Amino acid sequence: MKIDARSTSRTLAEIGKWRGVLLYGDDLGLIRERAAQCVKLVAESLDDPFRVAVLDQEQHGRLEEEMGALSLIGGRRAIWVRDAQDALLPRVMAALAINSDTVLVIEAPGLASRAKLRTSLEAHASIASIGCYPEEGKTLIASLADLFREASVTIDRDALFWLSSVMGADRAAIRSEVEKLVLFAGKGGRLTLDDCQECIGDAASATLDDATSAAMAGDRAIADIALERALADGLSPIALARACLSLMNRLLRVLDWMDEGKSRQEAMKMLRPPVFFKKTESFTKALERWDRTGLRRACDAVQGFELACKQTGSPDLALSRRLIAQLCLGPRSFQR
Repeated sequence: MKIDARSTSRTLAEIGKWRGVLLYGDDLGLIRERAAQCVKLVAESLDDPFRVAVLDQEQHGRLEEEMGALSLIGGRRAIWVRDAQDALLPRVMAALAINSDTVLVIEAPGLASRAKLRTSLEAHASIASIGCYPEEGKTLIASLADLFREASVTIDRDALFWLSSVMGADRAAIRSEVEKLVLFAGKGGRLTLDDCQECIGDAASATLDDATSAAMAGDRAIADIALERALADGLSPIALARACLSLMNRLLRVLDWMDEGKSRQEAMKMLRPPVFFKKTESFTKALERWDRTGLRRACDAVQGFELACKQTGSPDLALSRRLIAQLCLGPRSFQR
């Protein structure tokens, strides 16, 4: 059964009511985090050899055997399947035909919308099918707020907005940075904007935010280096697309305010979250290079890039490098 975004948290919290869960999408960190959450809820551990069976791709052949196994110490078992693709479908269906209370947790990153494994399990009444995609906007802000709340740390609103603008899209990277900030603040502590910029300002400069801001400013060398670093860290092309669109929309908002009579500096100060001080120069350069027409054409091109990257077998890395090169060239590269 396909689970919508609004029902995801409740479904994950009640995963014991299901025979299994399929976790697919582009955010590998979020897929792994949710899989671990499900396994721990069912088996009360991530590494109990009697109650947890982790099956990597080379071990998929053991699926039916593990589904029929019993825990020697009592309690429900969880089978944690990683790197699942369509070839696994017959084994999954055979395992589900076995009368067992073992819960099947399947990680399937990059699974296409028409993949047989996905369509079959979405039609299965006792399997929860959950998409795991890079969070952005209000969803990302809410997730960050939840992580700090769970750690008993208060964060100022401006700091929260700034974090959402400079964090990468991968859940594992986000959690790592949040843990660093939690250690800095201490339990019951409070984080200001200055605290956050001091703690992760340098780390943030190595994210895809650096690649997009440099590209929009026309700084090809910086953009290329930042992109290669991000790709080496496992950058999702979808995250790149959304970072580009976010920056372009912020530039459009500033241009709109300038048309209403605001100065460039006044308009930039109106942005929420504010422009990170280390990015002020590149943001100003981008405003000088791009007009409204060029930005809208670039937005269309980025949306086309995102759709192309969602096609099975697309050359994601090559498309990402081409997009950054086009943005470095400026509006003329998107003329029709």
